[in-house]
Amino acid sequence: MRASTHSSHSRHRSVRALTTLLLAATVAVGGCSAVDRDSGAKSESAAREDAKRDGGAAAPEGGRGSAADSQSGSKKAPDPVGTHIIRTASLTVRVKDVPKALGTARDATLDAGGVVGSETTDRDRQGRERSRVVLRVPQEKYEDVMTALAGTGKLIERKKKAEDVTEQVVDVESRVKSQRASVARVRELMDQAAKLSDVVTLEGELSSRQAELESLLARRASLKDRTTMATITLVLSETAEKKAKDEDDDPTFLSAIAGGWNAFVTGLHWIAIALGAALPFAAALGLLFVVWRLVRARLTAPSED
Repeated sequence: MRASTHSSHSRHRSVRALTTLLLAATVAVGGCSAVDRDSGAKSESAAREDAKRDGGAAAPEGGRGSAADSQSGSKKAPDPVGTHIIRTASLTVRVKDVPKALGTARDATLDAGGVVGSETTDRDRQGRERSRVVLRVPQEKYEDVMTALAGTGKLIERKKKAEDVTEQVVDVESRVKSQRASVARVRELMDQAAKLSDVVTLEGELSSRQAELESLLARRASLKDRTTMATITLVLSETAEKKAKDEDDDPTFLSAIAGGWNAFVTGLHWIAIALGAALPFAAALGLLFVVWRLVRARLTAPSED
């Protein structure tokens, strides 16, 4: 009897201990998440401050090439340390030869280490060829590729957009670290669980936390791809062909004769067409007239006594 009572008390103690451990793990995960977010934000701000101090101190050191450095910096200034920007642009260029310009755009993109995405080619109402292609290029080659694409023909429209997503990147990184710690903690609890019901409960919790971790990892990969590669949408439109003769030239005597002769021939042509169309009706009317005359002649002829 004492042994059964003692085993019952030990089971209750183990359940209480497991429950206390679960609560402590939940609180610890929440605390880790908050600490990681604060530390991530502080490290980001500290990195920016260090970059500013380093940039300010690097200029006077040695005193060499300050003018050249300032000119090169004004031409293309690098992004600050820790800054994540999504760059997108759209270009509309009018060219004489669309396939040739499209090949030039592909070569410029591939030479810069980029990739060619979706492509669409059609014709407008005037029969002019038109192509639309999406290009992905590295951020450091973004401006060079934009200049090369604009030089393929006459630039009609250009739009550029830059979106700073540094806060999103820092937040996602912090949440990934916290979620990984949470998953590891649940796995430790599963290793320590002795009852089947506790194992089932922890497995459900582990599945949901792993799903959230995978979602965060996918979001982080998407942000990394968009901040590493810029997206350029290029539209190439074919120019209109010039007419061989100017329509505003004054007419001459010979051109007037030629125009009158053309009108005369055209009139005869349409008259012939009209006569040809009316000929079946005229034949039918003539046949009806002959039949009517024959019937009338028989009716009016004197009868023989």
